[in-house]
Amino acid sequence: MSTAMNFGSKSFQPRPPDKGSFPLDHFGECRSFKEKFMKCLRENKFENASCRNESKEYLECRMERQLMAQEPLEKLGFGDLIDGKSETKTKF
Repeated sequence: MSTAMNFGSKSFQPRPPDKGSFPLDHFGECRSFKEKFMKCLRENKFENASCRNESKEYLECRMERQLMAQEPLEKLGFGDLIDGKSETKTKF
């Protein structure tokens, strides 16, 4: 009985999820983007650098549908893919 009284002294303090944690896509709103990304990974021996466009499109879908926090694509590592910029960088 004394342990039941101890529970009242500690209160649960909710906190937001850690960065990178986001809700599951329960309604499949971005399923087609995810499937396209996963197909690309399988076809490229899971070399994610080959599937950056698909990854970017999937994350954009999640942000548009509020399944993850809005972040600038540059901050997510896609700065070179914005506005039709080439994925490969030219060396001088």
